[in-house]
Amino acid sequence: MIRSFAAPGLDTRDLAFDGKYLWNTDFNDDMIYQLDPFTGAIIRTLALTYFSSDGLIFDGKYLWSLSYTGSIIYQHDPFTGAVVWQFPTPGSPTDQPIGLTWDGKCLWHSDRASDNLFQIDPFTGDVIWFFAAPSTQPGGMAFDGKNLWVVDRDSNLIHCVDPATGAELTSFVRPGAVPRGLTFDGKYLWHSDDNTDLIYQISLE
Repeated sequence: MIRSFAAPGLDTRDLAFDGKYLWNTDFNDDMIYQLDPFTGAIIRTLALTYFSSDGLIFDGKYLWSLSYTGSIIYQHDPFTGAVVWQFPTPGSPTDQPIGLTWDGKCLWHSDRASDNLFQIDPFTGDVIWFFAAPSTQPGGMAFDGKNLWVVDRDSNLIHCVDPATGAELTSFVRPGAVPRGLTFDGKYLWHSDDNTDLIYQISLE
């Protein structure tokens, strides 16, 4: 871990990076916060129209988020927060949707009920491919340009996974006690923890 700062909300969840700023969604107040990654200062906020926000990712143009209780994935205008498109998560209504990430072409989604990681067509919501998560409580996800990273509450680890095969490549112990979000900024992983209410910057070197 390099450093950490306080999350803006009381029930911090997933993270995204837009090339300059971090974004963080909060389960308690159903807000998305845009944050300065150097200071943690709030740049601006987006109010969500649904409850129990969790997964979050930026695809280069749009923000994507999900509702844990509603089992819906939403595409948002990052300037207004308006919903552009939405579709059900793969296992709805009996899944437990948690994390989101973006591989440059497709969404990836972690589901705690089935313990699967799903690759999803963002235009149709169809599942392209899925495989078992490396442990039984998958949460936030990140993509580093080649491999997937997924944080897991049960194993107490952040796992690196080959997205083509599902094979685990490496892992390390995560900071904090109740892991939630994960994102990659091109060099570092960022991880949010719901017990400490901190956002951590993590070196992969």
